[in-house]
Amino acid sequence: MNRSLIACCAVVLLLSGCSDSAPQPEASSNEAPQTNAAEISFEPEAGKIHVLINGKPFTTYHFEQKWDKPFLHPLRTLSGIDISRGWPVEPREGESNDHIWHRGLFMGHDRINGVDFWRELGRDKTATLAPRSAPVSSAGNGSGTITAELDLLTPKKESLGAIRQVFTFSARGDSAVIDVNVTVLADRGAALTMGDTEEGWVGFRFDDAFKQENGATLLNSDGLVGTENIWGKRADWVDYSTTLHGEKAGLAIFDHPSNPGYPTYWHARGYGLCTANPFGVRNFTGDESKDGTMEVPEGGELKFHYRLVIHPGSAEEAKVANLYAQFKSGS
Repeated sequence: MNRSLIACCAVVLLLSGCSDSAPQPEASSNEAPQTNAAEISFEPEAGKIHVLINGKPFTTYHFEQKWDKPFLHPLRTLSGIDISRGWPVEPREGESNDHIWHRGLFMGHDRINGVDFWRELGRDKTATLAPRSAPVSSAGNGSGTITAELDLLTPKKESLGAIRQVFTFSARGDSAVIDVNVTVLADRGAALTMGDTEEGWVGFRFDDAFKQENGATLLNSDGLVGTENIWGKRADWVDYSTTLHGEKAGLAIFDHPSNPGYPTYWHARGYGLCTANPFGVRNFTGDESKDGTMEVPEGGELKFHYRLVIHPGSAEEAKVANLYAQFKSGS
């Protein structure tokens, strides 16, 4: 065999060996994860819709007449750990019992045309969110949706407008996901004014294990830790995590860039309440020259989109920052 042919063969073998051993580039951390082929199903009951993921209870949409506002309760991890405060829906011995309207995932605002749709002090004193008709559920292709339209009813039973709630349930990796789309509708012949206040908007009340004093970590997208540093601050997201029943778990709430007032302020309390609130600019900053009031003109609407991710581990372990980047990009 001539020397040229031998040299060629050697080069080919050498390149082949290098190709086999060469390290492959890492996948981008911002690549969208595949939504699990999870089966979302619903089980209706009087005044409730139970949500199941792969046949296991995940949450329940409550719209019984005894409650002044509908809500989702409890929220569970995919492994079945309940991260919600039980009271007043399913009270547990020794847990906190403040703020009866802090039930799971809920929403409200205490200054809609000057009327309090946040607190629940009796229906002769504070307003209610009443379903205009039975909520509708549908499922398929790895997700499921509950849609409800709620009347903004004053204590005098006058409707100021409506709030349309659309909850979309899915799973990504080992996390459960709820996309929350909310539309405020001025459809009763008058404009709506949503005033500057810290008391609102879309919030969640955690199990007492998520209290800061009990060792929970409260973290925002800017890397700030603790209620003393994140309350009243603007951020893309906030995450609470702790160890509950021997398992580390957390919940992150994401604010979408399309939302009015983005990035939102956070009513993030150390006792276990976390609320995304773009309205309370004056309250949160203490600057009397600022005003977070938003107007919805007659016949108009105001839209918001949030995402909740119920994850195992800490925010860092769950790669919450990457999950937010995917959410922000439309994944």
